[in-house]
Amino acid sequence: MKFALVDGEKVEATKGTKGICQFCGSDLTAKCGEVKTHHWAHKSNINCDSWWEKEGEWHRVWKNEFPVEWQEVVHRGKDGEKHIADVKTKNGWVLEFQYSYLKPEERRARNIFYDKLIWIVNGTRRPTDIIQVQKILNEGSVIIIDNPITIKLHYPDDCRLFKEWGDSENIVLFDFIEGAKGEQDRLCFLYPRMASGNMYLSFIKFKEFVEMSNGDGFEKLFRDVILPMHKEILPLYEKNQRYRR
Repeated sequence: MKFALVDGEKVEATKGTKGICQFCGSDLTAKCGEVKTHHWAHKSNINCDSWWEKEGEWHRVWKNEFPVEWQEVVHRGKDGEKHIADVKTKNGWVLEFQYSYLKPEERRARNIFYDKLIWIVNGTRRPTDIIQVQKILNEGSVIIIDNPITIKLHYPDDCRLFKEWGDSENIVLFDFIEGAKGEQDRLCFLYPRMASGNMYLSFIKFKEFVEMSNGDGFEKLFRDVILPMHKEILPLYEKNQRYRR
């Protein structure tokens, strides 16, 4: 964990300090070695939240783009179930940063648990993923040329990332940027699953996405662009196909 409660405040791990887990109330010890990312660990070596995973520098780069009070927020479901959201914005969007492989059943459980969920998936973990993604993009059909450019993916199951995440009913962003992210760096934006089974992908600049999420821009983007496009994307594709004939 990045944060523990120290005197009731969310505090990052520093050498020699002790804190309390905001999730289960257990004692935490600061782990501040020279190799691993500084973090808090339970003294008893337990993982109190079954969905919690070990984090590295990639997670921290993302979390640091958002206010401290939005990071590692305990989210409670209507039935009392609770989990720690990586980031929860002021508009209730939960951002989950996924570096390692996630079992489909757990991914579906998180999709159901969080009402408004955005997945940010690391695309650099497996060296062949970016090669497969680029091949699929090159073979795809551009159906909307701007605002934003939208590509229909052909044979997406030939790409492990798209095969793993293509059935998601929530928004998925793929991050292929290694290290620090610049003004022009883009994220791949996979639309929520279509009833037809087709997959569509767009792009959004990293900084633009962060700025939108920190304000109310993403709420507007989702309401005014993503949802309407999700509903209209198939008729648009069919219209373009008729035009090309």
